[in-house]
Amino acid sequence: MYANAQNIMVVIPTYNESNNLPAIAAELFAQPVEGLEVLIVDDASPDGTGQVADSLAARYANRVHVIHRPRRSGLGTAYVTGFKYALAHGAGFIAQMDADFSHSPAYIPQFLDRLQEYDVVVGSRYVEGGQLDEQWGLGRYFLSWFANAVYARLILGLQVRDATAGFKCFRRKVLETIDLDKVRSNGYVFQVEMAYLCQKLGFKVLEIPILFEDRRIGKSKMAASAKMEAAWQVLEIRWRYRRL
Repeated sequence: MYANAQNIMVVIPTYNESNNLPAIAAELFAQPVEGLEVLIVDDASPDGTGQVADSLAARYANRVHVIHRPRRSGLGTAYVTGFKYALAHGAGFIAQMDADFSHSPAYIPQFLDRLQEYDVVVGSRYVEGGQLDEQWGLGRYFLSWFANAVYARLILGLQVRDATAGFKCFRRKVLETIDLDKVRSNGYVFQVEMAYLCQKLGFKVLEIPILFEDRRIGKSKMAASAKMEAAWQVLEIRWRYRRL
């Protein structure tokens, strides 16, 4: 059992995840981690995700927190909102993950173990031992690999191999140091911007291999237009932080 020296808050943005939320919460609380709390940031999901989140908050008193946003406002702003909440509520470690079981809660204890030596731990698909779900098609795999292993690394000089990884855990001091109010990216390129800031600010980052599963229930919310938009946003990130 991992001691509650500093509690960990897991931030989960949601949009239409009512069928996944109870199971992901149960699996998170089944991990051998004392002091683990969950923050659900819901963007007015029409499928009732917000109400499911409220029922979980009632079931797991003081362990599940819920932020209801009035409209669908994007992944990046959801995480920034969640990170600020976690810091304000005293979290010593802050994790981020998806609600759809693409990221297994079973990796959380490994993250905490490695955070004794590192500032950020990334669940990576592209380091040795990392795996992608066999259901991924060749085109999807190539686009993801190119965005991470070639484009983001070439433009930004990123050292991490999985720049768009959405499964991470930060020590508190990392998110305190980053000026979250200046983080503008709001699609999956938000992950690239955060990776770039962690590197530019000199934090120790470790990638550990994970199996990235395809979502168990529901459909992916990543549109092709968002992927195209992210390409020029990477260039904008480099320009915006050129003096950092």
